Amino acid sequence: MKANVIHQFGPPENLKYQDWPDPVPRPGEVRIRIHAATVNRVLDVSLRAGKEMFRLPVLPLIPGVDCAGIIDGVGPGVTRRKVGDRVAAAGTMPLDVCPEDCANYTGPQGMMGIRRPGGFAELVCVPACATVDVPAGLDFRDASVVMRHVPTAWNLLFNIAELKKGETVLVMGAGGNLGTVGIQLAKNVAGANVIAAAGSDDRCAVGRALGADHAVNYNTHNIQEEVLKLTGGKGVNVIFDNIANPKVLPLAFMALGFGGRLVTAGAHGGPNVTINFAHLYHKQITIRGRPGHKPSDIPKCFAAAAEGKVKPQIEKIMPMSQAAEAHRVTETGEVPGKIVLDPTLDG
Repeated sequence: MKANVIHQFGPPENLKYQDWPDPVPRPGEVRIRIHAATVNRVLDVSLRAGKEMFRLPVLPLIPGVDCAGIIDGVGPGVTRRKVGDRVAAAGTMPLDVCPEDCANYTGPQGMMGIRRPGGFAELVCVPACATVDVPAGLDFRDASVVMRHVPTAWNLLFNIAELKKGETVLVMGAGGNLGTVGIQLAKNVAGANVIAAAGSDDRCAVGRALGADHAVNYNTHNIQEEVLKLTGGKGVNVIFDNIANPKVLPLAFMALGFGGRLVTAGAHGGPNVTINFAHLYHKQITIRGRPGHKPSDIPKCFAAAAEGKVKPQIEKIMPMSQAAEAHRVTETGEVPGKIVLDPTLDG
């Protein structure tokens, strides 16, 4: 097969597109013929640059922390999956051989694309228990983005913030990958009122186009004042954030109302943010950081996507052979949105 391989950390050109042995599924594993894999600023690009060493990546490495495609081989002991199944896989999974259901697995775990071969290739083997069904009506490219971002947003909004119909949520970074998903889930699944916050009018327009009731450009307006105005002085019930912008989040925090909840799965703009503890105390606010998701969330996420309640925002689709270029443009910010790699475009 063809694969993108990191032999040593460094610039984008260190991601080599080359011939690589076809993987063979071990007991309890399946092999996926990949149709799509997403490019991620931290877990792929920063990792390749050598900035994520605390994640203990293993070289040589085929990166790519998610993928979607069709099963073309099954290992010994696999009965719940078959050749031809449409599946997606991502994230942390067993590293050693494990039973098909992984229920009694107690060995080491790690992320695909970091601790075990990932999705920047034509083929990848993963534990059968790490695969999820892709609905027939959902494109593989969309499925790869759903697998990467929607479960995290679902977890934050519904499991952690417990967002309810009629509540108001302020979505920070509304033009970003997690923000665009958060807007759609809050509006189309929860039935909440949504205020999108972004750093430009263009990104605010993206938020409105995805269903936000209001949008605030926090670089031209005081977000605290604008949100309190929009909520009649009550403030919002939930702030959904993964940026931790040290200039903006302290003001947004002051727009949380009584019993408000701030949830986050990242700190790309931080990590240090100053908040008003008097407001935290008097308004009885809860702050919770929680990456990941529950396995039971995944089918709900794919169902929402198949029903059109969540439309993944893909900026560009590139052949798998151009992964190094995709890393370069992601690193430089020339393409602000999500890039998806598709090996079928390489013929």
